[in-house]
Order: sequence, then C-alpha cells, then structure tokens
Amino acid sequence: MAVKLPRAMLIDMDDTILSAYGRPEIAWNHIAFEFADELAPLPPREVAAAVLTFARDFWSTAEPAWRLKLGEARRVTVQGAFEALAAAGHPRLPADLAIRIADRFTCYREEEMFIFPGAHDAIDALRALGIKLALVTNGAADTQRAKVERFELAHRFHHIQIEGEHGFGKPEERAYLHAMDALGVTARDTWMIGDNLEWEVEVPQRLGIYAIWMDVHGDGLPPGSTVKPDRIIRSLGELLPK
Repeated sequence: MAVKLPRAMLIDMDDTILSAYGRPEIAWNHIAFEFADELAPLPPREVAAAVLTFARDFWSTAEPAWRLKLGEARRVTVQGAFEALAAAGHPRLPADLAIRIADRFTCYREEEMFIFPGAHDAIDALRALGIKLALVTNGAADTQRAKVERFELAHRFHHIQIEGEHGFGKPEERAYLHAMDALGVTARDTWMIGDNLEWEVEVPQRLGIYAIWMDVHGDGLPPGSTVKPDRIIRSLGELLPK
C-alpha cells in the first residue's frame, strides 16, 4: 500500500545524501597501508584495527563538542591506538607519525567524498511535489557549510540547519523541533531520514516523527538492535511515489 507523503522532511547529510564517513574500516586500512614503511614492523592491518577499536570506544562516550573538531578527534584516536599497541608490547611508534596519519585520513575522507547517485534528482523531485525540506546535519560550521556548497545543496532546501552554526544538534530534541518550526510543520506532518539509528530514528520517533533509516549498503539492522525504524531505504529515490 502506498504511504501518503508528508508535508515536510528533515534529511541528514553525511552518509544519507553524501558518502562521507561510512565504512571507516576500509578508509583506515587504506591509510595504514600508505604508511606501511613507517609502521614497520607492525602490519598495517593491525594498526588500522587498533585505531578502529580506540575510535569506537572514544566516540561511545565523547562529548558532543568533539563533533565540531573532527580533525583533532582523529589525532587523539590515532595517538590512543599507538599507546594501546605499545602497552600490548609492540614497538612504540612516533607521536608525529600519529598526527600525520590522522591528518592524512582527514584529507583522504575529503578526497573520497561524493554525492550518492540520484540524490540530487530525488531531492529536487520531492521539492517539486510541494514537500518542505530541511537539511539537518551535525558537525562544525565551516566543514559542513563547505559540503553544502561543494555539492550544490543550499538551493535545494527550504532550511539548512548545521550544528556548528546553530549551537545545537542531533540528538538534542530542540534540533528537530527547531527544524520543524522553521518549516512551519508539526511532528505528525514530518518524516526524518538518516543513517544514524539514534539520531534519525529513535529520538525522532519519541517526538512523534515518522523515522526512516538509510541503510545505503544494505547491511540491515545491527544484531540485537532495539531501534525499529518505521521504514528502511537504500536511496532517497525510494521516497518518491511509484
């Protein structure tokens, strides 16, 4: 049965419209192999695994302010991984190498970023149907605004809401309430679309928003997930009426 389209949609940017931070294990392994000679005798894969482990632990408890300084957070992550490797009996790697690897990772992510195929067309079609659109993204003002401009998103949305520009972000309830207020709609008129199960599904549902999870790689819900999206899609084009 066809689902009636809402008056408004709040759409996440990173890994919903853009391929930005997904699949970090691939990215960290790529960077580790770039520095293989300097990491020797440690295998690049072992270093990448240590970085990923430290990063998961770090972000599980990190204060929201770290989202506004990703470059610094990556330096902390690699330095922490180096310390963990040394504590496990491996040779101690130089501190300057941790900084260079972290900064190279930041550049690599920028280089590899791209807009998902069909995303522009889908957003334009939704707007043409009369749906009010808000881009709601976390992150630093300069970094996120640069993406908005680089990927020609500004004119496609009625409201652009960047955490670093507004002083609050997901999963704070006021992030969603502010975006809906800017569009002049209520929760029952609104869909939220994004790749983060807490930020784009769990909290919006609590507010009465219809929440759609973007599973671009088709991985499915994590085992044991207690979050149940109202709908799961792999591309924004699936939002359009058939």
